[in-house]
Amino acid sequence: MTWLETVRTAFDAIRSRRMRSALTMLGILIGIAAVMLTVGLGQGAQAQVASQINALGSNLLIVTPGSATAVGGIRGGRGSATTLTASDAAVLADARVAPDIAAVAPVSTSSQSVVANGQNWTTSIVGTTPQWPVVRARSTPTGRFFTAAELSAGAPVAVIGSTTAEQLFGLRSPVGQTVSIGGAQLTVIGELNPAGSTVGGDQDDQVVVPATTFAADLSAGTPSISSIYLEAVNQQDLSAAYQEATNAMLTAHGVTTATADFQVGSQAALVQTATSTARTLTVLLAGIAAISLLVGGIGVMNIMLVSVTERIREIGLRKALGATPRVILRQFLTEASLLGLAGGMLGVGLGVIGALTLPQVLEQPVTLSATAALGALAVSLVIGIAAGVYPAGRAARLAPIDALRSE
Repeated sequence: MTWLETVRTAFDAIRSRRMRSALTMLGILIGIAAVMLTVGLGQGAQAQVASQINALGSNLLIVTPGSATAVGGIRGGRGSATTLTASDAAVLADARVAPDIAAVAPVSTSSQSVVANGQNWTTSIVGTTPQWPVVRARSTPTGRFFTAAELSAGAPVAVIGSTTAEQLFGLRSPVGQTVSIGGAQLTVIGELNPAGSTVGGDQDDQVVVPATTFAADLSAGTPSISSIYLEAVNQQDLSAAYQEATNAMLTAHGVTTATADFQVGSQAALVQTATSTARTLTVLLAGIAAISLLVGGIGVMNIMLVSVTERIREIGLRKALGATPRVILRQFLTEASLLGLAGGMLGVGLGVIGALTLPQVLEQPVTLSATAALGALAVSLVIGIAAGVYPAGRAARLAPIDALRSE
């Protein structure tokens, strides 16, 4: 019997038992689709998290204060201290101290109500320097950012995010309009490009003002610097910039690594931590989904055992006509392989449909690749072969006389 005849015979056997074959393939179909979608959701989540962190800025390092200790020895969380100063930012901006740091932007923040155009909106007020859009990879397609001269003069100007602009001005352009923050009247000179929501919150819901304006008009008392954003010269020098920033801060504060009152976080570390967590969850969920593949494989084995039992007389007749055990083995293995492969193809199809549909429902990206689809087909084929080995071997070992005598 040629391979073509073997495949045709196996196909005829499957077609003659349509309902049974369909139910058998269903287990593999669901398993393949579940694994594909689970892995796709995990990879999509990893890509989304990495994209959100990268959106915070290019080659970004963030210096944050350490924790404060209150009366009674109660320690606050990271960032609760007020150990960062403008002089720290000046030290980090010195090319002689940190040659691998390209730009520095100290930031002071508060949450305040903004009033304009008969509307009010509570948002984040950011006091910083003209280097902020460079470090944070932001631009002002409408209007402009404030200048060094406006920073020095403490000019009453502001640049606002698109969410804040929409809440206050609707569809009107905010540039040239006046906003009131804590009684101070500020002129809007620019609108930031949309950046969306990231791990740091809605990056479009903020008002950015010169640090001097923030200190003079928008803060109660002496403003503290909540963080210092640093941009490395390039991605390759990020580690060097990290070391330079750490050493400069240790020297400036007169502390050691063990008693440091600040933290330097790298963008790479954030990406690695977030993607590692997402990858662990993906593996866990994929393992759970893979159980359905095992169930599907058991279903194939069960159906093939039933098929062997039902076709004992056929097997005996084939052997009596000269079919060798190898031919019988090949026939049933081919039948099991076709069941697995067909279930896998349908599962891949269902997975692709799910990948196109789920993002609309869950608002979560699903990443699928040709490699994953081909891998799923290979797995389904292996499952079919593995599940058919025992039933096929059992059929091949039947003695012709016993098979013909069976009722």
